[in-house]
Amino acid sequence: MPPSTETCLSDMAKGEPIAMHVSHTGNDNPQNIDLLEWSEAEEAAVRRKIDFRIVPLSILLYLLCFLDRANIGNARIEGMALDLELVGYRFNWALSAFYIAYILVEIPSNIILKKVGPKFYIPLLVTGFGLVSLCTAFVRSFASLLVLRVLLGAFEGGTMPGIAFLLSCFYKRHELMLRICLFVSATGLAGAFGGLLATVLSRIEPWGVSSMKIHTWRNIFFFEGLLTVLIGLLAVTFMPQSLQTASFLNQRERQIAILRLLRDHKESEQVKVTRRDVKQALSSVMNITCGLGFLLINIAVQGLAVFLPTILRDLGWAATKAQLMTVPPNFLAFTTCFSVAYVSDKTKRRGPFIILLTTISATGAIILRWETKAAVKYFGVFLIVCGAGASGPAYLTWAINNAAPSSVRAVTSAWTYLARDGPEYHTGHSINVGGQIAAVIVTAFGTLYCIWENKAREAGRRDHRLAGLSEDEQAKLGHSHPSFRLLP
Repeated sequence: MPPSTETCLSDMAKGEPIAMHVSHTGNDNPQNIDLLEWSEAEEAAVRRKIDFRIVPLSILLYLLCFLDRANIGNARIEGMALDLELVGYRFNWALSAFYIAYILVEIPSNIILKKVGPKFYIPLLVTGFGLVSLCTAFVRSFASLLVLRVLLGAFEGGTMPGIAFLLSCFYKRHELMLRICLFVSATGLAGAFGGLLATVLSRIEPWGVSSMKIHTWRNIFFFEGLLTVLIGLLAVTFMPQSLQTASFLNQRERQIAILRLLRDHKESEQVKVTRRDVKQALSSVMNITCGLGFLLINIAVQGLAVFLPTILRDLGWAATKAQLMTVPPNFLAFTTCFSVAYVSDKTKRRGPFIILLTTISATGAIILRWETKAAVKYFGVFLIVCGAGASGPAYLTWAINNAAPSSVRAVTSAWTYLARDGPEYHTGHSINVGGQIAAVIVTAFGTLYCIWENKAREAGRRDHRLAGLSEDEQAKLGHSHPSFRLLP
């Protein structure tokens, strides 16, 4: 917090005022107010307003993001692999091209977002990947598909971390789990909705000019991409730039919204990205733990998002039925994520719930690997989709919760399922078994580390970090500050 701002906070019973003394700075922001008081009821009303504006928009945009990423899996069993001669490892290379670009742009994209703000940047990303998806309807060769998948990854790479960063700028740490889980759980909705939509769109009669007929799998890319472009353009109208300029809040509500975050985050309103921030992020035990756990979980999540229609088809179901059979497990994953997020936010605990979820997904992976009956394997699909799907947002939130500075991931799923391994896919399922069990171990370590580190800070064994530092330098310690408490 800047030296000109003196904050006096008291933890009071629900409904009693929270007072914050803020000195004059001469500009039109909450720091002009000598004494600002508000009740818990007022704060709840402000939070609801923010919820109504940001959460539905975040869910919709990330649903489109995941839909345009995973629809290649739906298109594959509708004739795309045959038309584009995706033989051997070509399909896997197309997926890898996406993820390579995705990984490379994540961090630079978020740095750009912090500098220019989300109002135009996030809608630009959405419109971009929607246009790329639409153009995929016209591809004629593997080479052109590869180029478009790279472009898709470049646009989508900044979307998820961008929305997560946006949410972290509007909510307290313990409020984040539910909101991030809601927007990331859109992957479940996208999986369910994508299966239904692919079934309908692939049945549209061929149309277009004689030299380029749009049919079956091409319809999936065209109409889903068109929908994304339209929504991306409209999103500019609803996307807020910041709390300071949020037009859906009045002046007092903006003051409450900003000051409540200053209290929770214990940092300045505006922080520049520095080398120290990057070093802190890369050296944080919890960032490393959550990043590794998220990677392990995403091997299953991203792999199943694309390959689930193929896996279900190879169980003996026709393409149309396989598309429809992806709906129930994905929808259940969405409801599971929401339920776990709600309880997790209420209890202010992350690790124990992630351990439960990763154990469930590991059980599902084991069933898929060693069971032979189609019905039992389908039950395993439910377990792994629900467990892994809900674990992803939990890991992401856990990392944000335990990294105070706002300025502070690689997926191997494209090669998990290979055509030569079908229809049993023993290699892919074995990878998921190992990944999910490893995720359980990583999460248990992270939980125990949080408990141990908090005890050390309470005992004063981290107070030496403050020696010789100014108040400004102490504030920049972030999650390393002795007064900062990790969420186990």
